[in-house]
Amino acid sequence: MRREIRISRDVISGRGAQINPNNPFENRVKSTDIDEVWIDNELPVTKTRIVDTFPKTIVNKVMSPDTGMEYSLNPYQGCEHGCVYCYARTTHTYWGYSSGTDFETTILAKKNAAELLEKKITSKRWKVHPIMLSGNTDCYQPVERKLQLTRQLLEVFLQYKHPVGIVTKNTLILRDLDLLKKLNRYNLVSVAISINTLDDKLRRKLEPRASSISKRLDLIKRLTSAGIPVTVLAAPIIPGLNDHDIFNLVKKVASLGARRITHIVLRLNGDLPEIFSDWLDKSYPDRAKKVLNKVAEMHNGKLGSSVYGERMRGTGIIADMIDQQFKMAKRMYLLDNPPFQYNTSVFDRDKSPQLKLF
Repeated sequence: MRREIRISRDVISGRGAQINPNNPFENRVKSTDIDEVWIDNELPVTKTRIVDTFPKTIVNKVMSPDTGMEYSLNPYQGCEHGCVYCYARTTHTYWGYSSGTDFETTILAKKNAAELLEKKITSKRWKVHPIMLSGNTDCYQPVERKLQLTRQLLEVFLQYKHPVGIVTKNTLILRDLDLLKKLNRYNLVSVAISINTLDDKLRRKLEPRASSISKRLDLIKRLTSAGIPVTVLAAPIIPGLNDHDIFNLVKKVASLGARRITHIVLRLNGDLPEIFSDWLDKSYPDRAKKVLNKVAEMHNGKLGSSVYGERMRGTGIIADMIDQQFKMAKRMYLLDNPPFQYNTSVFDRDKSPQLKLF
């Protein structure tokens, strides 16, 4: 039986979302006020709960032409990093949870992920394509330290010499540097590090449980020093919050050896307008209205967009100014290399499960 826990109206420390919007697929209506959040098992909203799941499939076909990937794999649903802007929040409702505080406090762990991946890529019907880890939520979020689902997946990719991409904002990836180096010998891996500002004070509010900016910058240096191809994903760019940092960001990551940098502007779909607006009012009340107006200017008067070709880059003067800054900065700091080319020629689906690649 659920019990209503009374939570202070003060800002929830260490969390991005401060409210828990109603799940649109639930008949039961609950308040979005954090004073009236329903919590399972009587856990306060500052605690994280891990739910073990055992799905039937794990590799997803990516239908969007904007992402640059054909297949993705997410060992976790929900993400404890708590990035308040995260587009993946809306997918948490499909699992029966809210896209607000539920998203970062109730994490679904796909315990059979490695088994499902091996079954998929050894199927005679599988045609080798790079698979991206973290197309939705971060595969190196804090719970990975204990569960090691991502490491198990990398061991499968290595065993069959299958290409894999990784997107993360957590330095925990360095734990698996041994596997990354082995994959890199065959040009099978590239890593995208998500970093959208050099201001760690802003980062602590936007991405409360992700690695600090200084640690992410050091991560770029350590990966590139090890020969791992690194792309920086500057996402999202939020006009009025971090768009002033573009030139400094590009200059810094270029000096650390990043091969490329690409950007995405903020878009707020689903419950995100409510979640982000609430966070903005509490974190930056002096500029909240201005920021939201600028975001809307990039999406034809709306806070979000689902139009392919526009939704991630935006339209209009503000989006164009952001785009031009990145283009100019990349020319200045020689950070405009072509996309990484994965090696698909060495894939061996018939490799004996008993053999390991060293």
